[in-house]
Amino acid sequence: MSYFEKVLIANRGEIARRIIRTCKSLGIRTVAVYSEADANAPFVNEADEAVCVGPSQAKKSYLDIEKIIQAAKETNTDAIHPGYGFLSENPGFVERCEQENITFIGPSAKIMKIMGSKLSAREQMQKANVPVVPGSEGRIKSLEDAVETAESLGYPLMLKASAGGGGIGMKLVHSREELESAFDSTVQQAESYFNDGAVFLEKLITKPRHIEVQVVADHASNVVHLFERECSVQRRNQKIVEESPSPFLDEDMRTRLLEAAVRGVKEIGYTNAGTMEFIFDEDGNFYFLEMNTRLQVEHPVTEEITGLDLVEWQLKIASGEQLPLAQADIQKQGHAIECRLYAEDPESFFPSPGKLTTLQLPEEKVRLDFGVEEGSNVSPFYDPMIGKIIVHGPNRREAIANMKQVLSQIEVEGLTTNLALLERIMENEDFVHGDYTTQFIKSLGLEG
Repeated sequence: MSYFEKVLIANRGEIARRIIRTCKSLGIRTVAVYSEADANAPFVNEADEAVCVGPSQAKKSYLDIEKIIQAAKETNTDAIHPGYGFLSENPGFVERCEQENITFIGPSAKIMKIMGSKLSAREQMQKANVPVVPGSEGRIKSLEDAVETAESLGYPLMLKASAGGGGIGMKLVHSREELESAFDSTVQQAESYFNDGAVFLEKLITKPRHIEVQVVADHASNVVHLFERECSVQRRNQKIVEESPSPFLDEDMRTRLLEAAVRGVKEIGYTNAGTMEFIFDEDGNFYFLEMNTRLQVEHPVTEEITGLDLVEWQLKIASGEQLPLAQADIQKQGHAIECRLYAEDPESFFPSPGKLTTLQLPEEKVRLDFGVEEGSNVSPFYDPMIGKIIVHGPNRREAIANMKQVLSQIEVEGLTTNLALLERIMENEDFVHGDYTTQFIKSLGLEG
């Protein structure tokens, strides 16, 4: 069955290639949009049609809503898949798609707005009896309000932008003096980056683990989870290694987490694929962090343990179909790990764009979702991820062994990468024993 005649992919790199792959398997034609910097990128050649939408700078191409809408109209596109990043969580983009009668493969603009604000998301989760991190009730209106609230909560605290993401608009404060110093600058950063100066306070969770739940919902209010992903290996609040199942959870904790995620999704009336993100403390208590109203970078981890194609599910739901499977029919098998290979210094994490003069990759025991090939340029204009390395094994020990073997076979020349860091992580005893938190990279003596 063909769900759409033609899908435009409002993205680039590996996720564009990933979406093209599923569309081709379903007989759906694809349209790539690309910037001048990506004119010779593999995803452009793999799509059935391609439209240049502007210069290399993202704000003049991949973030230009009207140019992408125009490309969709010119190519008679039925639907737009946003991938992740760029416009994937922009409710204004969803509204423009609706105005032009183009199906947006994702949730509604209304839901995106609700969950795009950390404050309103907290309120919705509290209604659904999903635990949230202890913090301020609503927006902090002034420095005086912040100081008074902080005194009642107790330090240390996180000062957060309501519309923040990717670690932007977050500040750790240990005292009244630090709060007074950080307040105005955090509000200004929030206004500058997100056009929303709302901030709030949350208690700092010490020794935290970042665990998320993949959820999918259809327009008939059916909701399922596709289990959890452990995402605690991070640098600068950005993930490097993801795995599933989480080595931290016992079955009781897992059941409570998955039930809470589904409960929260039902409360807001969500549709399509999304991710509920949680933080765990060292005692096993969990709290809702935020919801990503899109496909995640790390979705292949879930696909590997379930054998399902999440992009296909997204297309089915967007075309009006109900969920392909009920919860009882979704099973997990074995263990999967994903490593993100970045063009960056493995210690400072500073980007290292350039030409991939050599890129030799193994072909066995691995899934490779890469946006580039040997001879490609890794552009300085976008995220420096080269690709994702995903392995599966019957258990965690064998999955780690498979990843170590695969990493040892990769050859990259022409630019600096974090390959050595990934190998170091797989060898680390704390990681091998599943005993790690979001402070893991800092524990290696790196900037994290």
